Amino acid sequence: MQLPGDKSIAHRALILASLADGQSTIRNVPGSADVDSTRSALVALGAVISNPEDDVALVTGPSAWTPALNPIDCGNSGTTVRLLTGLLVGLGTPARLTGDRSLRNRPMDRVVYPLQSMGGRITYAEDRDRLPIELEARTTGSLRVLRYRGRVASAQVKSALLLAGLTAGIEVEVREPGVSRDHTERMLANLGAPIEFGPLDDGGARVLLVDPPTPVRLPGFELTIPGDVSSAAFLIAAGLLAGKSVHLDGVGLNETRTGFLKVLRRMGANVREQVLETRLGEPVGTIDVVAGRLGSFEIEAEEVPRLVDEIPVLAVLAARAHGRSRIWGAGELRNKESDRLAALAVNLGLLGVECEERRDGLIIEGSERSLSGTVRTGGDHRIAMAFGVLGSASGCEIEVDDKDCVKVSFPGFWTILDEITS
Repeated sequence: MQLPGDKSIAHRALILASLADGQSTIRNVPGSADVDSTRSALVALGAVISNPEDDVALVTGPSAWTPALNPIDCGNSGTTVRLLTGLLVGLGTPARLTGDRSLRNRPMDRVVYPLQSMGGRITYAEDRDRLPIELEARTTGSLRVLRYRGRVASAQVKSALLLAGLTAGIEVEVREPGVSRDHTERMLANLGAPIEFGPLDDGGARVLLVDPPTPVRLPGFELTIPGDVSSAAFLIAAGLLAGKSVHLDGVGLNETRTGFLKVLRRMGANVREQVLETRLGEPVGTIDVVAGRLGSFEIEAEEVPRLVDEIPVLAVLAARAHGRSRIWGAGELRNKESDRLAALAVNLGLLGVECEERRDGLIIEGSERSLSGTVRTGGDHRIAMAFGVLGSASGCEIEVDDKDCVKVSFPGFWTILDEITS
Protein backbone atom coordinates (compact mmCIF):
# COMPACT_ATOMS: atom_id res chain seq x y z
CA MET A 1 0.00 0.00 0.00
CA GLN A 2 1.22 3.50 -0.81
CA LEU A 3 1.30 5.76 2.22
CA PRO A 4 1.09 9.54 2.02
CA GLY A 5 4.12 11.44 3.28
CA ASP A 6 4.25 12.07 7.02
CA LYS A 7 2.21 15.19 7.74
CA SER A 8 4.15 16.18 10.87
CA ILE A 9 7.48 15.99 9.05
CA ALA A 10 6.12 17.82 5.99
CA HIS A 11 5.08 20.89 8.00
CA ARG A 12 8.52 21.16 9.55
CA ALA A 13 10.39 20.45 6.32
CA LEU A 14 8.59 23.26 4.49
CA ILE A 15 9.26 25.73 7.30
CA LEU A 16 12.94 24.84 7.70
CA ALA A 17 13.46 24.86 3.93
CA SER A 18 12.05 28.41 3.92
CA LEU A 19 14.74 29.36 6.47
CA ALA A 20 17.60 27.57 4.68
CA ASP A 21 20.13 28.96 2.21
CA GLY A 22 19.36 28.35 -1.44
CA GLN A 23 16.80 25.91 -2.78
CA SER A 24 15.61 22.77 -1.02
CA THR A 25 13.88 19.81 -2.65
CA ILE A 26 11.21 17.95 -0.71
CA ARG A 27 9.63 14.80 -2.17
CA ASN A 28 6.61 12.74 -1.17
CA VAL A 29 4.87 15.85 0.14
CA PRO A 30 1.38 14.75 1.19
CA GLY A 31 -1.51 16.37 -0.64
CA SER A 32 -3.37 17.00 2.61
CA ALA A 33 -5.29 20.15 3.41
CA ASP A 34 -3.24 20.68 6.59
CA VAL A 35 0.09 20.71 4.74
CA ASP A 36 -1.42 22.96 2.06
CA SER A 37 -2.22 25.44 4.84
CA THR A 38 1.46 25.62 5.85
CA ARG A 39 2.57 25.92 2.23
CA SER A 40 0.12 28.75 1.52
CA ALA A 41 1.11 30.62 4.70
CA LEU A 42 4.83 30.51 3.82
CA VAL A 43 4.13 31.76 0.29
CA ALA A 44 2.06 34.64 1.70
CA LEU A 45 5.09 35.61 3.80
CA GLY A 46 7.48 35.65 0.86
CA ALA A 47 8.76 32.09 0.39
CA VAL A 48 8.87 30.71 -3.16
CA ILE A 49 7.45 27.19 -3.40
CA SER A 50 7.01 25.53 -6.79
CA ASN A 51 5.67 22.07 -7.61
CA PRO A 52 7.22 20.45 -10.69
CA GLU A 53 5.32 17.29 -9.71
CA ASP A 54 2.27 16.78 -7.50
CA ASP A 55 4.24 15.46 -4.52
CA VAL A 56 7.46 17.48 -4.98
CA ALA A 57 8.12 20.94 -3.54
CA LEU A 58 11.06 23.17 -4.50
CA VAL A 59 11.43 25.71 -1.69
CA THR A 60 13.45 28.94 -1.60
CA GLY A 61 13.20 31.19 1.43
CA PRO A 62 12.61 34.92 1.12
CA SER A 63 15.51 37.36 1.29
CA ALA A 64 13.31 39.28 3.72
CA TRP A 65 10.14 38.03 5.39
CA THR A 66 7.26 40.37 4.61
CA PRO A 67 3.96 40.92 6.42
CA ALA A 68 1.09 39.11 4.69
CA LEU A 69 -1.35 41.44 2.95
CA ASN A 70 -4.33 39.54 4.37
CA PRO A 71 -5.00 37.44 7.48
CA ILE A 72 -3.30 34.05 7.19
CA ASP A 73 -5.89 31.28 7.19
CA CYS A 74 -4.43 28.13 8.78
CA GLY A 75 -7.53 26.10 7.90
CA ASN A 76 -7.94 23.14 10.24
CA SER A 77 -4.24 22.78 11.03
CA GLY A 78 -3.16 23.21 14.64
CA THR A 79 0.42 22.42 13.63
CA THR A 80 0.40 25.22 11.07
CA VAL A 81 -0.88 27.91 13.40
CA ARG A 82 1.28 26.99 16.41
CA LEU A 83 4.54 26.54 14.51
CA LEU A 84 3.86 29.66 12.46
CA THR A 85 3.26 31.66 15.63
CA GLY A 86 6.68 30.71 16.95
CA LEU A 87 8.36 31.38 13.60
CA LEU A 88 6.83 34.85 13.21
CA VAL A 89 7.51 35.87 16.82
CA GLY A 90 11.16 34.97 16.33
CA LEU A 91 11.37 36.83 13.04
CA GLY A 92 9.48 39.84 14.45
CA THR A 93 7.13 39.75 11.45
CA PRO A 94 3.59 41.05 12.04
CA ALA A 95 0.61 38.94 10.99
CA ARG A 96 -2.97 38.04 11.85
CA LEU A 97 -3.52 34.29 12.15
CA THR A 98 -6.90 32.61 11.98
CA GLY A 99 -8.47 29.31 10.92
CA ASP A 100 -11.70 27.45 10.34
CA ARG A 101 -14.39 27.10 12.99
CA SER A 102 -12.82 23.96 14.47
CA LEU A 103 -9.36 25.53 14.75
CA ARG A 104 -10.80 28.73 16.26
CA ASN A 105 -12.16 26.58 19.10
CA ARG A 106 -8.78 25.05 19.97
CA PRO A 107 -6.66 26.49 22.82
CA MET A 108 -3.79 28.87 22.03
CA ASP A 109 -2.63 29.94 25.52
CA ARG A 110 -0.29 26.97 25.74
CA VAL A 111 1.86 28.45 22.97
CA VAL A 112 1.04 32.14 23.39
CA TYR A 113 2.06 32.38 27.07
CA PRO A 114 5.65 31.11 26.72
CA LEU A 115 6.16 33.18 23.57
CA GLN A 116 4.92 36.26 25.41
CA SER A 117 7.34 35.50 28.23
CA MET A 118 10.13 35.61 25.63
CA GLY A 119 8.97 39.09 24.64
CA GLY A 120 6.65 38.18 21.78
CA ARG A 121 3.93 40.74 21.17
CA ILE A 122 0.78 38.65 20.74
CA THR A 123 -2.81 39.66 21.42
CA TYR A 124 -6.13 37.90 21.02
CA ALA A 125 -8.25 39.69 18.43
CA GLU A 126 -11.57 38.36 19.78
CA ASP A 127 -11.84 35.69 22.50
CA ARG A 128 -9.17 34.84 25.06
CA ASP A 129 -7.21 31.63 24.33
CA ARG A 130 -8.70 31.41 20.84
CA LEU A 131 -7.91 32.48 17.30
CA PRO A 132 -7.65 34.91 15.65
CA ILE A 133 -4.44 36.32 17.10
CA GLU A 134 -2.45 39.43 16.19
CA LEU A 135 1.35 39.30 16.09
CA GLU A 136 3.03 42.69 16.24
CA ALA A 137 6.47 43.60 14.93
CA ARG A 138 9.22 44.14 17.48
CA THR A 139 10.25 47.76 17.58
CA THR A 140 13.56 47.30 19.40
CA GLY A 141 15.77 44.54 20.76
CA SER A 142 15.44 40.79 20.53
CA LEU A 143 13.62 38.11 22.48
CA ARG A 144 14.62 36.89 25.92
CA VAL A 145 16.25 33.58 26.79
CA LEU A 146 13.59 31.02 27.71
CA ARG A 147 13.63 28.21 30.27
CA TYR A 148 10.24 26.53 29.92
CA ARG A 149 8.72 23.57 31.74
CA GLY A 150 5.52 22.39 30.08
CA ARG A 151 2.63 20.88 32.02
CA VAL A 152 1.87 18.49 29.16
CA ALA A 153 4.14 17.01 26.51
CA SER A 154 3.38 18.91 23.29
CA ALA A 155 5.47 18.70 20.14
CA GLN A 156 3.64 21.69 18.68
CA VAL A 157 4.45 23.97 21.61
CA LYS A 158 8.02 22.72 21.82
CA SER A 159 8.55 23.27 18.09
CA ALA A 160 7.06 26.76 18.22
CA LEU A 161 9.48 27.77 20.98
CA LEU A 162 12.44 26.26 19.14
CA LEU A 163 11.54 28.12 15.95
CA ALA A 164 11.23 31.38 17.88
CA GLY A 165 14.65 30.86 19.45
CA LEU A 166 16.22 29.75 16.16
CA THR A 167 15.02 32.77 14.17
CA ALA A 168 15.72 35.29 16.96
CA GLY A 169 19.14 33.84 17.82
CA ILE A 170 18.07 33.16 21.41
CA GLU A 171 18.80 30.19 23.67
CA VAL A 172 15.74 28.10 24.49
CA GLU A 173 15.38 25.19 26.91
CA VAL A 174 12.17 23.15 27.05
CA ARG A 175 11.43 20.42 29.59
CA GLU A 176 8.38 18.17 29.24
CA PRO A 177 6.78 15.64 31.59
CA GLY A 178 6.81 13.03 28.82
CA VAL A 179 8.49 12.35 25.50
CA SER A 180 6.68 14.07 22.63
CA ARG A 181 7.44 13.89 18.91
CA ASP A 182 10.98 15.02 18.19
CA HIS A 183 10.89 15.66 14.43
CA THR A 184 11.92 19.31 14.79
CA GLU A 185 14.93 18.46 16.95
CA ARG A 186 16.11 15.69 14.63
CA MET A 187 15.88 17.85 11.54
CA LEU A 188 17.62 20.81 13.19
CA ALA A 189 20.42 18.62 14.50
CA ASN A 190 20.99 17.09 11.07
CA LEU A 191 21.07 20.55 9.49
CA GLY A 192 23.81 21.63 11.88
CA ALA A 193 21.83 23.68 14.41
CA PRO A 194 23.34 23.82 17.95
CA ILE A 195 20.75 21.64 19.68
CA GLU A 196 20.77 18.94 22.36
CA PHE A 197 17.81 16.71 23.18
CA GLY A 198 16.86 13.45 24.81
CA PRO A 199 14.87 11.70 27.56
CA LEU A 200 15.36 12.36 31.27
CA ASP A 201 15.60 9.82 34.09
CA ASP A 202 12.20 10.88 35.46
CA GLY A 203 10.44 9.87 32.24
CA GLY A 204 10.35 13.39 30.87
CA ALA A 205 12.40 14.96 28.10
CA ARG A 206 14.61 18.01 27.58
CA VAL A 207 15.69 19.98 24.52
CA LEU A 208 18.22 22.83 24.53
CA LEU A 209 18.89 25.20 21.64
CA VAL A 210 22.26 26.74 22.48
CA ASP A 211 23.04 30.28 21.25
CA PRO A 212 21.89 29.83 17.64
CA PRO A 213 23.56 32.18 15.15
CA THR A 214 21.66 35.12 13.76
CA PRO A 215 20.69 35.32 11.01
CA VAL A 216 19.72 31.66 10.75
CA ARG A 217 22.32 29.46 9.08
CA LEU A 218 20.80 26.26 7.73
CA PRO A 219 21.92 24.61 4.49
CA GLY A 220 19.48 23.80 1.72
CA PHE A 221 18.58 20.12 1.72
CA GLU A 222 16.90 17.28 -0.10
CA LEU A 223 14.39 15.08 1.69
CA THR A 224 12.02 12.31 0.67
CA ILE A 225 9.40 12.42 3.41
CA PRO A 226 8.78 9.00 4.99
CA GLY A 227 5.36 7.41 4.82
CA ASP A 228 3.04 8.64 7.55
CA VAL A 229 2.99 6.12 10.39
CA SER A 230 -0.23 7.62 11.77
CA SER A 231 -1.96 6.97 8.44
CA ALA A 232 -0.44 3.48 8.46
CA ALA A 233 -2.22 2.74 11.75
CA PHE A 234 -5.65 2.91 10.08
CA LEU A 235 -4.62 0.63 7.23
CA ILE A 236 -3.03 -1.86 9.62
CA ALA A 237 -6.19 -1.88 11.73
CA ALA A 238 -8.34 -2.52 8.66
CA GLY A 239 -6.07 -5.43 7.72
CA LEU A 240 -6.32 -6.89 11.22
CA LEU A 241 -10.12 -6.73 11.19
CA ALA A 242 -10.17 -8.33 7.73
CA GLY A 243 -7.79 -11.09 8.84
CA LYS A 244 -5.13 -10.02 6.33
CA SER A 245 -1.39 -9.53 6.64
CA VAL A 246 -0.09 -6.02 5.95
CA HIS A 247 3.34 -5.01 4.59
CA LEU A 248 4.35 -1.34 4.41
CA ASP A 249 7.54 0.05 2.84
CA GLY A 250 9.23 3.41 3.35
CA VAL A 251 7.35 4.25 6.54
CA GLY A 252 8.66 6.53 9.28
CA LEU A 253 9.69 4.57 12.37
CA ASN A 254 10.49 7.38 14.79
CA GLU A 255 10.11 5.84 18.25
CA THR A 256 8.11 8.85 19.45
CA ARG A 257 5.42 7.84 16.93
CA THR A 258 5.24 4.04 17.05
CA GLY A 259 3.66 3.43 20.45
CA PHE A 260 0.55 1.96 18.81
CA LEU A 261 2.61 -0.95 17.47
CA LYS A 262 3.40 -1.96 21.04
CA VAL A 263 -0.31 -1.91 21.85
CA LEU A 264 -1.03 -4.13 18.83
CA ARG A 265 1.52 -6.64 20.11
CA ARG A 266 -0.19 -6.65 23.50
CA MET A 267 -3.48 -7.33 21.70
CA GLY A 268 -1.99 -10.42 20.08
CA ALA A 269 -0.98 -9.21 16.61
CA ASN A 270 2.37 -10.32 15.20
CA VAL A 271 4.16 -7.03 14.47
CA ARG A 272 7.66 -6.56 13.09
CA GLU A 273 9.36 -3.31 12.13
CA GLN A 274 12.78 -2.91 10.56
CA VAL A 275 14.76 0.32 10.13
CA LEU A 276 16.56 0.36 6.77
CA GLU A 277 17.80 3.97 6.51
CA THR A 278 17.63 7.44 8.03
CA ARG A 279 16.51 10.66 6.35
CA LEU A 280 17.49 13.89 8.10
CA GLY A 281 17.70 11.89 11.30
CA GLU A 282 14.36 10.11 10.81
CA PRO A 283 14.48 6.28 10.84
CA VAL A 284 12.67 4.78 7.86
CA GLY A 285 11.87 1.18 7.06
CA THR A 286 9.20 -1.51 6.89
CA ILE A 287 6.29 -2.68 9.01
CA ASP A 288 4.85 -6.19 8.77
CA VAL A 289 1.71 -7.17 10.65
CA VAL A 290 0.11 -10.61 10.70
CA ALA A 291 -3.43 -10.86 12.01
CA GLY A 292 -4.25 -12.90 15.07
CA ARG A 293 -6.98 -13.18 17.67
CA LEU A 294 -7.22 -9.69 19.17
CA GLY A 295 -7.44 -9.33 22.94
CA SER A 296 -8.08 -6.33 25.15
CA PHE A 297 -5.44 -3.80 26.18
CA GLU A 298 -4.68 -0.99 28.59
CA ILE A 299 -3.03 2.31 27.71
CA GLU A 300 -1.48 4.30 30.57
CA ALA A 301 -0.88 8.06 30.66
CA GLU A 302 2.87 7.84 30.02
CA GLU A 303 2.24 6.06 26.70
CA VAL A 304 -0.20 8.62 25.32
CA PRO A 305 2.25 11.13 23.75
CA ARG A 306 3.67 8.32 21.57
CA LEU A 307 0.26 7.25 20.22
CA VAL A 308 -2.08 10.18 20.75
CA ASP A 309 -3.26 10.29 17.11
CA GLU A 310 -3.83 6.54 17.04
CA ILE A 311 -6.17 6.35 20.04
CA PRO A 312 -9.31 6.66 17.85
CA VAL A 313 -8.35 3.63 15.75
CA LEU A 314 -7.23 1.66 18.81
CA ALA A 315 -10.60 2.43 20.38
CA VAL A 316 -12.49 0.92 17.45
CA LEU A 317 -10.20 -2.11 17.51
CA ALA A 318 -11.10 -2.48 21.17
CA ALA A 319 -14.76 -2.71 20.11
CA ARG A 320 -13.93 -5.93 18.18
CA ALA A 321 -11.36 -7.34 20.62
CA HIS A 322 -12.04 -9.98 23.28
CA GLY A 323 -12.40 -8.46 26.73
CA ARG A 324 -12.50 -5.00 28.27
CA SER A 325 -9.97 -2.38 27.13
CA ARG A 326 -9.04 0.71 29.13
CA ILE A 327 -7.47 3.99 28.02
CA TRP A 328 -6.18 6.35 30.72
CA GLY A 329 -4.44 9.73 30.75
CA ALA A 330 -5.77 10.81 27.35
CA GLY A 331 -7.43 14.09 28.34
CA GLU A 332 -5.44 15.86 25.62
CA LEU A 333 -7.83 14.30 23.09
CA ARG A 334 -10.50 16.73 24.24
CA ASN A 335 -8.52 19.55 22.59
CA LYS A 336 -8.13 18.09 19.12
CA GLU A 337 -10.19 18.78 15.98
CA SER A 338 -13.09 17.57 18.10
CA ASP A 339 -13.45 16.31 21.65
CA ARG A 340 -12.28 12.90 20.53
CA LEU A 341 -13.02 11.12 23.80
CA ALA A 342 -16.62 12.30 23.68
CA ALA A 343 -16.92 11.57 19.96
CA LEU A 344 -15.62 8.03 20.41
CA ALA A 345 -17.85 7.32 23.41
CA VAL A 346 -21.01 8.71 21.81
CA ASN A 347 -20.53 7.03 18.45
CA LEU A 348 -19.50 3.67 19.87
CA GLY A 349 -22.59 3.79 22.08
CA LEU A 350 -24.85 4.62 19.13
CA LEU A 351 -23.49 1.59 17.27
CA GLY A 352 -24.21 -0.73 20.19
CA VAL A 353 -20.77 -0.94 21.80
CA GLU A 354 -20.53 -0.77 25.60
CA CYS A 355 -18.29 2.24 26.20
CA GLU A 356 -17.83 4.26 29.37
CA GLU A 357 -16.41 7.76 29.00
CA ARG A 358 -14.11 8.89 31.79
CA ARG A 359 -12.59 12.34 32.41
CA ASP A 360 -9.35 11.34 30.72
CA GLY A 361 -10.13 8.08 29.01
CA LEU A 362 -12.47 5.30 27.91
CA ILE A 363 -13.45 1.80 28.98
CA ILE A 364 -14.60 -0.30 26.02
CA GLU A 365 -16.17 -3.75 26.07
CA GLY A 366 -15.32 -5.73 22.94
CA SER A 367 -17.78 -8.03 21.21
CA GLU A 368 -18.43 -9.85 17.92
CA ARG A 369 -22.05 -8.80 17.57
CA SER A 370 -23.23 -6.87 14.54
CA LEU A 371 -22.77 -3.11 14.72
CA SER A 372 -24.77 -0.67 12.64
CA GLY A 373 -25.67 2.98 12.52
CA THR A 374 -24.51 6.41 11.38
CA VAL A 375 -21.43 8.04 12.87
CA ARG A 376 -21.29 11.80 13.44
CA THR A 377 -17.68 12.84 12.92
CA GLY A 378 -17.94 16.52 13.82
CA GLY A 379 -15.64 17.10 10.85
CA ASP A 380 -12.78 15.25 12.56
CA HIS A 381 -10.68 13.28 10.06
CA ARG A 382 -9.39 10.72 12.57
CA ILE A 383 -12.88 9.98 13.88
CA ALA A 384 -14.04 9.47 10.28
CA MET A 385 -11.16 7.13 9.43
CA ALA A 386 -11.47 5.16 12.67
CA PHE A 387 -15.15 4.41 12.12
CA GLY A 388 -14.51 3.76 8.45
CA VAL A 389 -12.13 1.02 9.59
CA LEU A 390 -14.73 -0.35 12.01
CA GLY A 391 -17.35 -0.26 9.26
CA SER A 392 -15.14 -2.44 7.09
CA ALA A 393 -15.22 -5.28 9.65
CA SER A 394 -17.40 -8.31 9.14
CA GLY A 395 -20.87 -7.87 10.61
CA CYS A 396 -20.71 -4.05 10.65
CA GLU A 397 -22.83 -1.67 8.60
CA ILE A 398 -21.68 1.82 9.50
CA GLU A 399 -22.23 5.09 7.64
CA VAL A 400 -19.84 8.02 8.18
CA ASP A 401 -21.62 11.35 7.87
CA ASP A 402 -18.66 13.35 6.52
CA LYS A 403 -16.25 11.27 4.47
CA ASP A 404 -14.64 14.31 2.84
CA CYS A 405 -13.05 15.50 6.10
CA VAL A 406 -10.28 12.88 5.71
CA LYS A 407 -8.72 15.20 3.09
CA VAL A 408 -7.17 17.04 6.03
CA SER A 409 -4.60 14.24 6.38
CA PHE A 410 -5.25 11.31 4.02
CA PRO A 411 -7.11 12.20 0.79
CA GLY A 412 -6.85 8.67 -0.67
CA PHE A 413 -8.02 6.86 2.45
CA TRP A 414 -11.38 5.55 1.25
CA THR A 415 -9.94 4.14 -1.97
CA ILE A 416 -7.20 2.25 -0.15
CA LEU A 417 -9.64 1.01 2.50
CA ASP A 418 -11.79 -0.47 -0.27
CA GLU A 419 -8.74 -2.22 -1.71
CA ILE A 420 -7.88 -3.76 1.66
CA THR A 421 -11.37 -5.06 2.36
CA SER A 422 -12.42 -6.13 -1.14
